[in-house]
Amino acid sequence: MEQILSKISSFVWGVPLIVLLVGTGIYLTIRLGFLQIRSLPYALKLTFSKNQDKQSDGDISHFQALTTASAATIGTGNIVGVATAITLGGPGAVFWMLVAGLFGMATKYGEAILAVKYRVKDAKGNMAGGPMYYLEHGLKQKWLGVLFALFGSLAAFGIGNGTQAKAVADLMKSTFSIPAWLTGIVLVLFAGAVILGGIKWIGRVTSFFVPFMALFYIIAGFYVIIANYQLVPNALATIMTHAFSGEAALGGTVGAVIRYGVARGLFSNEAGLGSAPIAAAAAKSDLPGRQALVSMVQVFFDTLIICSITGITIVMSGLWEDESIGAGVLTSSAFEALIGSIGPYLITFGILFFASSTILGWGYYGEKCFQYLFKNPAAIWVYRTIFVLFIFIGATTSLDLIWALADILNGLMAIPNLIGLIGLSGVIVMETKRIQAKLKEEKAIEVSSKGI
Repeated sequence: MEQILSKISSFVWGVPLIVLLVGTGIYLTIRLGFLQIRSLPYALKLTFSKNQDKQSDGDISHFQALTTASAATIGTGNIVGVATAITLGGPGAVFWMLVAGLFGMATKYGEAILAVKYRVKDAKGNMAGGPMYYLEHGLKQKWLGVLFALFGSLAAFGIGNGTQAKAVADLMKSTFSIPAWLTGIVLVLFAGAVILGGIKWIGRVTSFFVPFMALFYIIAGFYVIIANYQLVPNALATIMTHAFSGEAALGGTVGAVIRYGVARGLFSNEAGLGSAPIAAAAAKSDLPGRQALVSMVQVFFDTLIICSITGITIVMSGLWEDESIGAGVLTSSAFEALIGSIGPYLITFGILFFASSTILGWGYYGEKCFQYLFKNPAAIWVYRTIFVLFIFIGATTSLDLIWALADILNGLMAIPNLIGLIGLSGVIVMETKRIQAKLKEEKAIEVSSKGI
């Protein structure tokens, strides 16, 4: 069964889907005039502003929506996923990962605009939005929304639950000899206390937890790079050379280098997957475009900064050429080679933080997908309870089969979402013009007030 699912996964995540994912990002980038570059300074300013919108409709702030989405995307993919891309595609995969991230910012922006524009209030007055809602109310294709929700609610148990819990349990056992069952119980208690409290509690926890964990890894990564600064020029030259030479670590063509780099980049930041807009829909925002600008910052940090740190560090170490070192331990080995025995501990804590936060974010995603399928509020509690209990199963059981199935479901999630993004691209452009006009108006008022 695992072999069958592996073949299906390879087909689903084959060249057509990758081309569709990247193509959508390129298409939106052109239609929006490279907005992800032009508007990045304002997006960063809005993200970290102390004056978050508290008056508009929504459940959480711009920053909390960003950290909730980041909790789900900044995960093991930033460490193990990057190592896998380099192992299979060579150092050049790092370059193509960054290219995918750049265009993925436009995709994430478009997803968030549609999520906020077509969101609705549920029976309890909380916001509900995401691909299922803009597919139904925007594209007028409810059946696509149902498919997305079905795939999303099931995929959450794999990519956002069992596999993350297993990664943490294995690390704690190998590093600190803590039994898997104990790690499972601790994760259940931690995640249960947060997830059962709903999006407002998730938002509060992630707004503290995610910046801390991201800053921890960024500082650790920069320390490794700065401490070995003399290796950086050669590492960057190696990445650029291999990006176009097709010299993959395990052999292959330039097409393989591009494929693995792009695939792992998109897998890490989830641009086009349709997951992050579910969190964006909960944000307090006067205009869809304002939250969309904040949402695209997620890809900037996830791929262009955190994944870059991992990739450059691995290439600097030179261990990517050692075929005896598996992708699962390549990043840890690279840190150890560059800064000594403390390196593996930094990676252990990094994965611990990243995987734990991913469980929180995907718990919310799965819940909202399930809510779309079953309107009864009681259904949410059923889903939350099952999701939390499954964490223990994930931590204590081999989940190769579930991981393979989740990989397929993730790919299937992307297809209806990308159809919606392309079909509603005109709406994205229209809302972008609205926010740009609003920003010009606000800037004129600010200049006028300073003049007075």
